[in-house]
Amino acid sequence: MPELGDGYHTQVMSGIGDHLMEAGYFYFTAHHRHRKNLIEEYSQMLLGRGAEALIAIDTALEHEFTAPVAAVAGHRVINGVTNVVLDHRFAAQLTMTHLYSLGHRDIAFIRGQPFSSDSAGRWNSIVAAAQEIGITINPALVVQLDRDISSPELGYPVVQQLLSNGRTFTALVAFNDMSAIGAIRALQDLGLSVPRDVSVIGCDDIKVAAFNNPRLTTIRQPLTNMGRIAAQCVLRQLNGSEPFRKVITVEPELEVRESTCAIEPATKTDPRRKS
Repeated sequence: MPELGDGYHTQVMSGIGDHLMEAGYFYFTAHHRHRKNLIEEYSQMLLGRGAEALIAIDTALEHEFTAPVAAVAGHRVINGVTNVVLDHRFAAQLTMTHLYSLGHRDIAFIRGQPFSSDSAGRWNSIVAAAQEIGITINPALVVQLDRDISSPELGYPVVQQLLSNGRTFTALVAFNDMSAIGAIRALQDLGLSVPRDVSVIGCDDIKVAAFNNPRLTTIRQPLTNMGRIAAQCVLRQLNGSEPFRKVITVEPELEVRESTCAIEPATKTDPRRKS
């Protein structure tokens, strides 16, 4: 039950599909676009038609099921549902430590959509990591995504909004790679250079991140492997070879590319950057 067919979900589905096919299983996918009625309708329909297990991606499940269930990027504690999740605290520490080491202190943030399962945990972890290393988060430099789309257009208007209000910053932490790529285009269209004027860091490490211009620095989620883990989990429960596990946590990695760099001394004293 994936949410959308963007790079994130495509990579997770690749891991799920590969493992299920290797194990001789046939699978269906259903796109619910975060609509609660469709989540319930699709899950009951699939189980009613003989599905032996469910695997959900960024899906707000609300109750237990009669079959094994694994949720990738699920964060609700539900009986019988195994959550395969990223260590968001470590990811946030990697993000903030990287920017801090490059000299960035005036940092803007793009928060995730309220309906995304990762939004709250990712943001709370960023706030905690910033406090730990002594970075003050300026509320005026925080914007939130609200559109249910899976293209770089996601991050474009929120950065336009930031800059149109006269806000200045030397780095930007985006909720995910898609919003980061859109943010980079918005900065460039307004005459700013990435990373010379503003460093940008994303999260996920979708395939296109390494081919963007500039290549995107990001937090790598092992997306394909997370999908494979979810598939392994439900199959092992079906054949009784593994006991139920509430949470399986995977570790992120920092992938440093071209979209972040050390702040230049002239930038530190540039009066245009005072917010």
